[in-house]
Amino acid sequence: MPQRSKVSSAKPFAQLFQAVNLTHEGLVDRVPTTKRDMYYKDVQLFGAQSTVDRLVDDLAATFKLTRSDLNVRASSKGLICGAGLTIHLHSGEAVELSSSESSLIPHSEDIERFETSGDLAWVLVVEKEAVFQTLCRLRLGSHGSLPGEGLVITGKGYPDVATRQLVQTLSANLPSSIPILALVDGDAYGIDILSVYKYGSTRMQHEKEHLAAARMQWLGLWSSELAAIGIQRDALIPITKQDEKKARSLLKREGIPAQWRKELQHMLFTRRKAEIEVLGAARSADCAADLGVNRHIHSGEEGNSGIPLLRYLVTKISSACMKAGREDP
Repeated sequence: MPQRSKVSSAKPFAQLFQAVNLTHEGLVDRVPTTKRDMYYKDVQLFGAQSTVDRLVDDLAATFKLTRSDLNVRASSKGLICGAGLTIHLHSGEAVELSSSESSLIPHSEDIERFETSGDLAWVLVVEKEAVFQTLCRLRLGSHGSLPGEGLVITGKGYPDVATRQLVQTLSANLPSSIPILALVDGDAYGIDILSVYKYGSTRMQHEKEHLAAARMQWLGLWSSELAAIGIQRDALIPITKQDEKKARSLLKREGIPAQWRKELQHMLFTRRKAEIEVLGAARSADCAADLGVNRHIHSGEEGNSGIPLLRYLVTKISSACMKAGREDP
């Protein structure tokens, strides 16, 4: 027993020293590495990818550095589509966005500058990749019913650093007349993902200045609005014990916005959660009328105008743009 305890207590130190060694090696060689690369260089020692993730974040926080200062990058997974933005890279290449096809979001270290067009009017961050791909196919970024061109971004669930840095950069540098909006599930995990974008993650608070998009607004989905657009309680998914635990944990956080608190309490009261896909159960006419949409909105793609998800977003994005325009000094 004593021998087993000794080996067990030594392993965390060995993991730490190896993480420091691999980081130092990358800095000396001036070769960027990813946390995934570090893990595969000593799978037996680290045991899990999460071990490397934690060690790199702890090293950066201890020395008050960003991960880019350590020459360590997270693997990019975020996607972007839309119109009104060109991303210029240090390599001399330019990422020209398309409303119908997605592009991988580059690492911030590779980006030299952004170029926006005068028609850019809104930015929408979407929780789920499947919903994001649907919006690409519908060409939401250049849809004729919206007040201007827009960007659609997804981090595929909990976002990676590159996606968060892009959203933060847009939030900090675009004029306040261009709203930064989020479409997430109307449940505790959707709200937690929204919180990571807006306030930063607990694990990376030392990089909050570069990762938190303070201007982000929760566009939807709100479980409290579903009855008004023709979605009945029976169409919703019952919450699990994990959902309830996450919701109660979020309610204990200081400074949580009143709207978020209201939706979490509504979820706990009804014992139901609303995923974005439930909009498919909405009746198009009710979705338009009860959200206050102008029934005479013209559509650049008439065949898509009756899709509930599209109607929902056209209505709410248009409303957010109008409100932002009024509040812009």
